[in-house]
Amino acid sequence: MNTSTSRCDMVILGGGLAGLTLAMQVRQRMPDINVLVLERRTLPAPEAAHKVGESSVEIGAHYFDKVLGLREHLHTKQLRKFGFRFFFSEGRRDIDQVTEIGASRHLSVPSYQIDRGIFENFLTAEAQRRGVRFVESAMVRRVELSGSETTPAQDHEVVYEHEGAMHEVRARWVVDACGRAGLLKRKLDLAQTNAHGAHAIWFRIKDRIVLDEWSDNLAWRERCDPQARWLSTNHLVGTGYWVWLIPLSSGSHSVGIVADPRIHPLDTMDTFDKAMDWLQKYQPRLFDDLDGKRHLLQDFAFLKRFSYGCKQVFSADRWALTGEAGLFLDPFYSPGSDFIAISNTYITELVDMDRRGERLGARAQIYDQLFHSFYDSTLALYTDQYTLFGDPEVLPVKVIWDYAIYWGVLSQFFFHDRLTDLTTMAALRDEMARCQRLNLVVQSFLRAWSGKSLKRNAAVMLDQASIPWFAELNRSLNDELDTAAFAERIRHSSAQLHQLAREILERALEDHPGLDGEELRMLTEPTVNQSRRMSAGGERMLPLREAPPQCFALRPEGGTPSDRQSQVLGVAG
Repeated sequence: MNTSTSRCDMVILGGGLAGLTLAMQVRQRMPDINVLVLERRTLPAPEAAHKVGESSVEIGAHYFDKVLGLREHLHTKQLRKFGFRFFFSEGRRDIDQVTEIGASRHLSVPSYQIDRGIFENFLTAEAQRRGVRFVESAMVRRVELSGSETTPAQDHEVVYEHEGAMHEVRARWVVDACGRAGLLKRKLDLAQTNAHGAHAIWFRIKDRIVLDEWSDNLAWRERCDPQARWLSTNHLVGTGYWVWLIPLSSGSHSVGIVADPRIHPLDTMDTFDKAMDWLQKYQPRLFDDLDGKRHLLQDFAFLKRFSYGCKQVFSADRWALTGEAGLFLDPFYSPGSDFIAISNTYITELVDMDRRGERLGARAQIYDQLFHSFYDSTLALYTDQYTLFGDPEVLPVKVIWDYAIYWGVLSQFFFHDRLTDLTTMAALRDEMARCQRLNLVVQSFLRAWSGKSLKRNAAVMLDQASIPWFAELNRSLNDELDTAAFAERIRHSSAQLHQLAREILERALEDHPGLDGEELRMLTEPTVNQSRRMSAGGERMLPLREAPPQCFALRPEGGTPSDRQSQVLGVAG
């Protein structure tokens, strides 16, 4: 069989979400670069039943919307998400009588529910419109990497088969974006396990699941404006698991169960019929909704131990991995598109440096270390934490903490275009290390607290939109900051996190004075600078039970989201 030969600047193996967005970002930064994307699938991708990872959060949404300029598509072809929402509804049908975590209104920074089939079909056409060469039904048969940075003149070689013919393409850069197939990961022995052993099953139903209709309680419905809880990424939570409900613009709904196998083994849910039996026991109101829609099932899939790491994702030898070809964390909090955005930003910077003739060695190593530090910090949110997911007293505090560190640190770096600013990174290194260490200790303490918690499940909405500092932290992502102001923002976030951690410790010890909080107490002793940056007037971040705070508000019976007077309950009831 004859083999044709060609050359380009970059070959991207995989034309899914990670590969297509990288191709667009690289072309946007370097309009003259020649990029080839090889995709083994034949297009178009099916709507709804294509891929999971449909829910985006702030970093990923900002990347698609502002960095890549895809706002019109997101606004007209996808659904705006009504935030995250959690219901402690295990074994219950009365959804309006359990603790709910969520916002009563939209916060400032938008995110989206994304039908991956619709989105990736659009991205394929848009990438080609922007000058990316795209080959579908392409099977990669061989990848040969040229060696090291010390031999910069040598190109990599990729051989692929397309329509019965073999093609060899030489390229300066090769990026693996082929998902879990992990071509470069396998070739270079980069696979790495982690300590998070959860599994997942999921399916799509060709119908809406309108959670708002699960109760005819008007006061409960009117807690939210708009009255559209179904547009949230809804989490039905219990000990050792959570169930996702994600609406898709094609009219379908994505349903998934994610669980710790030590509590809910995979073989109890690894077929649709088993999953329905499981839902009937643990989430009966969802079972009721789905039972009459079995004939509308579009697909079913599962993954055992879905989370994994990668020894290296960026190399000075002009190769990289992005998306699930590199590493994957957990669908809880939907970090997948965030890490695509971060990875693609680092790869784009390295390619641009290389085209300017700059040496990549130190920079590639630092970017790889930073990316892995973000991965490690985020992994701590999940590892051994599924046991507290059914705790209506502790999980609400964890959610607030996890958001605070996400919006206060990592999101600030991405939104303010500081991921590749190594001078600022270096100046803030100690502050970031303290935050990372504090997060590990807080996660451990939350786990210990939940072991003692009474798990009281009050009929209350814990309204995140009514927490002033929380809503402001989200809004602050839209600020424009110079270098000095950005550094002050991160230091303020650090002080805020330390204050919040102190209050978490105090709250837990109020009910359980025997809890061991010494390590957390020692870490949260405020420095002089942190004291200066704490909330003015000593304003608390978690609500006091003995005095009505301005957060975690339950709207009074018959009230509306515009009411200013509200009955307020502490997290622990």
